[in-house]
Amino acid sequence: MSSSTFAPPQPGFRRSRWGVRNTDRIPERSEEQRWLIIMAEEEINEDYPAEIHEYLSAFENSIGAVDDMLKTMMSVSRNELLQKLDPLEQAKVDLVSAYTLNSMFWVYLATQGVNPKEHPVKQELERIRVYMNRVKEITDKKKAAKLDRGAASRFVKNALWEPKPKNVSKVASKGKCKK
Repeated sequence: MSSSTFAPPQPGFRRSRWGVRNTDRIPERSEEQRWLIIMAEEEINEDYPAEIHEYLSAFENSIGAVDDMLKTMMSVSRNELLQKLDPLEQAKVDLVSAYTLNSMFWVYLATQGVNPKEHPVKQELERIRVYMNRVKEITDKKKAAKLDRGAASRFVKNALWEPKPKNVSKVASKGKCKK
């Protein structure tokens, strides 16, 4: 499959072994560095089954998204970020960061041929998940409706039917009958 049989890609895009690739997505690198990366990719001439093309494209996009998120998080100092957040939000940031790091290590282990299910990283991920559930419970409790006992008792009192006392109704009815 030669690239001459296809129309040339748009400026800023090029064909890679995973299809057309946005060369502008290689951020914060000089033009020379970007082309070195592209040339290195072209030297890899491994053919892969066509069935996994979509998976590889999705994987490449996911790696790019993770890279963008990490750059965003790293652009602000941790202390500066945490000063703007309340303690619950700070806990959420810490837990998400720890979970993300351990998840990436899980993937790294898998790529190295190590079974991550038999590695201590599995227990660490489970421990972080327990703390995430605790934070979720606290958040849900904060969002839950609070009961205003005074308003509830007034509502119930006014909604219930109260029979009139027998003495009051007989006296009133006797007085009406005599007239």
